[in-house]
Amino acid sequence: MYIRRTATKSRKDGGQYYTYRLVESRRTEKGVRQLTLLNLGAEFSLPREQWPDLTKRIAEILNGQQSLFAINCDIDELARGYASRIVLSHQDPQDSDTIDYREVDLDSVEMSRPRSVGGEHVILEALRFLGLDKKLAELGFNGPQTAAAIGTIVGRACQPGSELATHAWLKERSALGELIDYDFDKLSLYSMYQISDQLLGKKAEIEQHLYELEHNLFGLHETITLYDFTNTYFEGQCKNNALAAHGHSKEKRSDCPLVTLGLVLDSSGFPRRSHVYEGNVSEAKTLSEMLSALEKGGSSTGQKPTVVMDAGIATEDNITWLQENLYPYLVVSRKKHREFDKASSVVVKKDDECTVRAQKVFDEKTQETLLYCHSTMREKKDQAIGDRFVNRFEAELQKLNNGLPKKRCLKKYDKVMVKIGRLRQKYSRVSRQYTITVKQDEKSGNATNITWQCQPAPETTDTHPGVYCLRTSQTGWDESTLWNTYTMLTDLEAVFRSLKSELGMRPVHHQIAKRVSGHLFITVLAYHLVHAIRFRLKQVDIHSSWASLRKVVSSQTRVTVSMQCKKGNTVHIRKSTRPETIQQMIYSALGIKSHPGHTVKTTI
Repeated sequence: MYIRRTATKSRKDGGQYYTYRLVESRRTEKGVRQLTLLNLGAEFSLPREQWPDLTKRIAEILNGQQSLFAINCDIDELARGYASRIVLSHQDPQDSDTIDYREVDLDSVEMSRPRSVGGEHVILEALRFLGLDKKLAELGFNGPQTAAAIGTIVGRACQPGSELATHAWLKERSALGELIDYDFDKLSLYSMYQISDQLLGKKAEIEQHLYELEHNLFGLHETITLYDFTNTYFEGQCKNNALAAHGHSKEKRSDCPLVTLGLVLDSSGFPRRSHVYEGNVSEAKTLSEMLSALEKGGSSTGQKPTVVMDAGIATEDNITWLQENLYPYLVVSRKKHREFDKASSVVVKKDDECTVRAQKVFDEKTQETLLYCHSTMREKKDQAIGDRFVNRFEAELQKLNNGLPKKRCLKKYDKVMVKIGRLRQKYSRVSRQYTITVKQDEKSGNATNITWQCQPAPETTDTHPGVYCLRTSQTGWDESTLWNTYTMLTDLEAVFRSLKSELGMRPVHHQIAKRVSGHLFITVLAYHLVHAIRFRLKQVDIHSSWASLRKVVSSQTRVTVSMQCKKGNTVHIRKSTRPETIQQMIYSALGIKSHPGHTVKTTI
């Protein structure tokens, strides 16, 4: 076995370059012939003096032999990779009717090259189920580009990270290439970035395809549209990135530049449209843009869906826009005045943890239906927050009072009153219930004592613990329908949690605006696949999160078992491990095979 260098003339510019092949001499009936075992390509860069060490180590691995001498780590890694490629490319002919019995040396059995396959198998089958591979081909993606796109999307779901991390994962730890018959060792890092740009360039077509197919496959109804925002932060300054801006970070990382992702989802949690905005964008100003973009795609029912939003987006301008464009809506009201009459309310939810009652009122002035909801769980939460503010407010007052007789502490009467005023402003939620008295020494003009008394809020106050208000243009819906529709917003919050914690949307390492948008779009595509999987599993009463599902299936791997036969040759068998019971249950629920990839048997 040796390495042959061959000079080749370039068809583009006529220049000369070299290609490298791993060749073995074999004696045949027609004499000695050279057989190419593996094409090493034109980028093979190992120094010539190390070629004999590499070929010797490859031969040892293929023949199941141990090296008698110390091995250079880099050469050993290269040799194992090349040996694996030879095993996969020189498999024995398969005869399903013949049982293959061999006598082997059990002490020579070795297992090598373990690669994860369970998560990749589940996500890849979801990708094929949604026809994304065929859609990419329709959009002009060639074979290597489609493989790179699949690797990028599957990697984001199975091993969330940057394109750099995904590239290393595909080459070193994943068996995805074996499932799609593509060698990811050939894929350069620059190709990963290029495929991100290509996917982003076909964003509208891909999103339209996915939603239409999901709509048909799962029998979805376009009755509800959920709309909300989230943001993520950058690593780095991003000085030349137009999307990077400082704003309110939902991850408490306001020290970093931010970028914002807006999502429109249907009532089943499938994304309909996504868009990337600047990090300081106002949520309230983007609604018309997103919904107008949806209208261009058309609706299968011909009717506009009901738009559901939280209070952050439900500004009066947005409500007016929805009314003018004839969109039904259900939003969280921003009004501070809340009323609730338990006698005229009905129970819309009741379990061991929480009871929710709702009271429907028609507003003659706005021609809207108002739904006042009281939640026992929310009441406990409001009371706990109120108690925390009370404790903090009283602690601040006590600290101020304790400092009056001490040196270098605030004691001037006017300044003490200013400080109390600031505390009232800081704790405005509870301070209005307090009467505060400050005694003043007439000679020094200093405050000498601070006392306070808390008076319970009167029954006529507008604040009711545990009560919130919804407003809607739907006049025919009952209390239960309105409340259950509103609670779909919690599903949207779960989507954002999945995007950020399970699918690696944060942080963003890219410094170029286009690459940032591409990174977020790949995460949204991965979510399409994950949600399709979970939606199908929920139909058979499996409600696990993707993080839990991924942890369960990721333990299934592909390994190569090598053993020396009595006849002197070595057989290598590459196959997936047997699935565990819980893995088999998930595969059966999804209707996919339990042994991903085919068995490869090679005799050397």
